[in-house]
Amino acid sequence: MTLHEAQPIEAAAPAPRRSRQARVVWGPRVVTVGGDAPVRVQSMTNTDTVDAIGTAIQVKELAQAGSEMVRITVNTPEAAAQVPYIREQLDRMGVDVPLVGDFHYNGHRLLTEYPACAEALSKYRINPGNVGKGDKKDRQFGQMIEAAMRWNKVVRIGVNWGSLDQELLASLMDINSRRAEPWDAKSVMYEALVTSAIDSAKLAESMGMDGNQVILSCKVSGVQDLISVYRELARRCDYALHLGLTEAGMGTKGTVASATALSILLQEGIGDTIRVSLTPQPGESRTQEVVIASEILQALGLRVFVPSVTACPGCGRTTSTTFQELAKQIDDYLRMQMPVWRHKYPGVEAMKVAVMGCIVNGPGESKHADIGISLPGTGEAPAAPVFIDGEKALTLRGENIAAEFHQIVENYIEKRFGRAPATEA
Repeated sequence: MTLHEAQPIEAAAPAPRRSRQARVVWGPRVVTVGGDAPVRVQSMTNTDTVDAIGTAIQVKELAQAGSEMVRITVNTPEAAAQVPYIREQLDRMGVDVPLVGDFHYNGHRLLTEYPACAEALSKYRINPGNVGKGDKKDRQFGQMIEAAMRWNKVVRIGVNWGSLDQELLASLMDINSRRAEPWDAKSVMYEALVTSAIDSAKLAESMGMDGNQVILSCKVSGVQDLISVYRELARRCDYALHLGLTEAGMGTKGTVASATALSILLQEGIGDTIRVSLTPQPGESRTQEVVIASEILQALGLRVFVPSVTACPGCGRTTSTTFQELAKQIDDYLRMQMPVWRHKYPGVEAMKVAVMGCIVNGPGESKHADIGISLPGTGEAPAAPVFIDGEKALTLRGENIAAEFHQIVENYIEKRFGRAPATEA
C-alpha cells in the first residue's frame, strides 16, 4: 500500500458511556455520576470515624487532592453519632465534598436510630451480602432503602466477592449442578456477583426508589476477574457503575493492577466512578490513591486534573541529574498549587510542561508542550533553550537554570491563565 492509498489513522478514544445519571448532593454542591458526566474520583478514609476532627482533616486532604466523594466507615452507634459533627467541621473549613457512609451488618439500625447521620451523608453504600440472612434480609435492606428515600440520598449497592450473599451463591450452585454441562466454579461466582447487584437494585426500585439514584459495583481483587464481571454487568443493566479492585495491594503492584483493570474497562465505556484501593506504604499519605486514580483518567484523556510534565527517562547522554531534579520540582510544585489554581487560574490543568535532558528529543518535545526546556546532555554546550507556545523564547545558561525556569513557568501561568482585573463601569 502506498501513502496515497492509505487511510488516515483514527486516534483511539474511549467508547461513550450509556448509563443512567445519579446526583450526589450536599448543600449547593451537586456531583453528577453517570450519563454524560465525567468519570468521578472517589476515595475512603482510614481514620476511626469516632475521631471526628481526625476524620474531617483526612477528608479535607483527600478532597484537596481531587477526590470528588469521600467514603467513611459507619460501623457503630458511636461512629454514627459523630457523622453530623464531621460534616459540620468540613462545612466550617469550606470543604463541600459529599460524604458516603459505608455500612455493613447494622446499617438498617444506624440509619434509623441516628437520623442526623442519615441526613448528613450524601450517599449510602449497602453491601447485599451483609444486610442480614433469611427473612431478615429483605426487611433490613428495605429499611436502608427507606432511609435513602426519606432523605433523598443516592445508594451504591456494592457487592464484594469476599462477602457475597451465601444463600444466593448456594442457590446458583444448585442450579448449576443440574445443568447438562455445568459451569466451572469461577463462572458461578461471576454470575452470583452480577445477579446479587442487579436483583438488589431491582428490589430497591420495587420499594419505590428511583433507579437513577442507584449505583452498582461488583468488586473483586483479580484484574481479569474484574474485567469479566463488569463487562457482563454493563451488558445486563444501565445503572451507573463504580469501578475498583477490592484490594489492589501496595505500591507498584496495586498501582499497576488498578491501572490495568480500570483502563481496559474505561476504554470500553464501562464505569462512572473509580477508586484505587491502595494499601498505603508506611508513612505514605492516603491521598496517593487519589493521585493514581486521577492519573489513570488523565492518561486516558477522560479528565484533566493537573498540568502534565513530560520528562525523558534518561540515558548515557544525561549523566547529570539536573533534569530529573527539575522535573520533580516542577511536578511537585504544580500538584501542590492546584487546590488554589483550580479557582485562580481556570484551565491551567490542561497545560503541558516538558523538561528534557538532551538535544535528541529535547527541542522537539519542548515545542510540542506549552512551555518546555531542553537541558544540555553530557558533552553538550552548557545552554538550555526554553520554548513557549512552540517557539524558542530564550536560552538559559549558568548555575541557576532550574530556578530561572521555575520562575518562567510561574510567569507563564499568570500571563496565560490569570483572570484579567475587572474594570470599573
